Amino acid sequence: MHDIHTILSADGPFAELIPGYAPRVQQQELAEAVSSALEKQEVFIAEAGTGTGKTFAYLVPALLSGQKVIISTGTKNLQDQLFHKDLPLVRQALAVPVDVALLKGRANYLCLHRMELALSEGRFRSRSEVSDLQLVREWSGRTRSGDIAELTELAEDAPLWPQVTSTGDNCLGSECPRYDDCHLMHARRRAQEADVLVVNHHLLFADMALKGEGFGELLPGANAFILDEAHQLPETASNFFGTTISGNQLLELAHDCIAEDLREAGESGRLRSAAEHLEKTVKDLRLAFGIEQRRGAWREIAQRPGFRAALDDVDTALKELHAQLKPLAARGKGLESCLRRCEETLLRYAQVSSDAAGDQIHWYETHTRSFSLNLTPMDVAALFQAQVSARPCAWIFTSATLAVGDSFEHFTHRLGLQEAKTHRWDSPFDFARQALLYVPPELPDPNSPAYTAAVVEQALPVLEASRGRAFLLFTSHRALQEAAALLEGRLEYPLLIQGQMPRSRLLEQFRAMGNAILLGTGSFWEGVDVRGEALSCVIIDKLPFASPGDPVLQARIEAMREQGGNPFMEYQLPQAVITLKQGVGRLIRDVNDRGVLMLCDPRLGSKSYGRIFIDSLPPMTKTRKLDVVQRFFAQE
Repeated sequence: MHDIHTILSADGPFAELIPGYAPRVQQQELAEAVSSALEKQEVFIAEAGTGTGKTFAYLVPALLSGQKVIISTGTKNLQDQLFHKDLPLVRQALAVPVDVALLKGRANYLCLHRMELALSEGRFRSRSEVSDLQLVREWSGRTRSGDIAELTELAEDAPLWPQVTSTGDNCLGSECPRYDDCHLMHARRRAQEADVLVVNHHLLFADMALKGEGFGELLPGANAFILDEAHQLPETASNFFGTTISGNQLLELAHDCIAEDLREAGESGRLRSAAEHLEKTVKDLRLAFGIEQRRGAWREIAQRPGFRAALDDVDTALKELHAQLKPLAARGKGLESCLRRCEETLLRYAQVSSDAAGDQIHWYETHTRSFSLNLTPMDVAALFQAQVSARPCAWIFTSATLAVGDSFEHFTHRLGLQEAKTHRWDSPFDFARQALLYVPPELPDPNSPAYTAAVVEQALPVLEASRGRAFLLFTSHRALQEAAALLEGRLEYPLLIQGQMPRSRLLEQFRAMGNAILLGTGSFWEGVDVRGEALSCVIIDKLPFASPGDPVLQARIEAMREQGGNPFMEYQLPQAVITLKQGVGRLIRDVNDRGVLMLCDPRLGSKSYGRIFIDSLPPMTKTRKLDVVQRFFAQE
């Protein structure tokens, strides 16, 4: 029997491996609770405040358990950190012979067959794609895993990647000429054999929802699931238990049919013509939505003049493509794959373009050149609970932000986990000493057109006092752009604006500069770790309530009202509290950090629910006086 308390103590193996290691009671207690849940096969939900060291707290008992454990986290970046940094350290500290593996979705692995097709076809949209393909070709001879994250010289969103990776639609499976060398197949085999497997939520839910990854399920072999960043699960579950079809998917089908026509069908002409007609109808459907980019409820767009006709034209074009593919499919595996995809697409398209059932939210989203048609479950609790019940083993959910005050009810209700054991641990950081909460006085109503300008005016003296070193977190891109324009030229510190460059590059620059001011929205509210003096101030423009115009939120609100519920108190408010806790969590990341949190929303004082937000935050010293903020920074 291993003594987890001792392992994580000042005399344990981590103290020898990590310079400046300090034991934390919260970490030791969380690790013991996880160990008990693994042993008893319990469903356990744990909130652990920033600085608890929850990663080690679940990795230590997971590696000691002797069970096959699947660990799922929120993003690929966190997945990589867990696998390449944290797991090797814990394995070294424990000196246990545990076999570990990393598995991502198929789009993260180089497809050798598609790379060879791209090289032989030579159809490129730009010179940069040619040089990018040469980079990939050189790297393909060196890589063992085929994980595209290794090739850092090529941007994550480079246009070439979809041409040299596969999708569930275009993968040839065991019929592929490079099947024996397939990087995804090798990764899946390692995953089946490993004691501890690291995945991300998207892959976990894709597997649960049987999204046709093509190589059999991952989940039946696991004895335990540990889901980190668990606050993201309800949203991810909604996406994966629904049905979506995008304009890009339809265009890719047409494109691949044309490519296979050239390669295998002897250029029949009729197949190419049908595929090109599908391309035209898809582009016409995008125009039928109108030029603006937005998300909306299906009923808003369904009555638009010409929209139904454009929808039907795509359906007719898909059926014509299917008719042309059917007699040609026997000529090659590529055409056979295109026929199968066309049949699946016709079924999905019929679902998302018809009237939805009452338990589904029917909505659309438009982008510059593409669109998506979506069906999202109104409630995923029963669907998720069925997945948990089908696998009677340990299920452990953890995050720094799961509770509202001391209650887990919002989280457990959304995932159908009302019977779970729950516990929360406060952060070990001394927030009363390390942090100051500043709520500026006399701001206008957050809906006022002058609101963002007023926030900027109140923020300027705080940014002077903090000497830059700040995040300004906004609840909308519109407010971010307005604030960026208003701040331009008014401070001597460098301004970094979300969208100027990839997030990872922005953060590198922010850390390196040491006195920068970074303006960000959603993706900077969580999963960002800047320790030390470079980040000494976090300014949040308003309480992060989800946009009331969002069609999925609107539908949920209407359904809750019809059932006699209170959607604001039961859904919108708890969601906003959890999001705010994520944003606040950027400020204090280390035992030696100091900083000011500036919360700009007057509703904190004017509305009764303001107290719920304040009570959910760590116990910081509070002030409404600017000179207290200035003195706090002067003491550095």
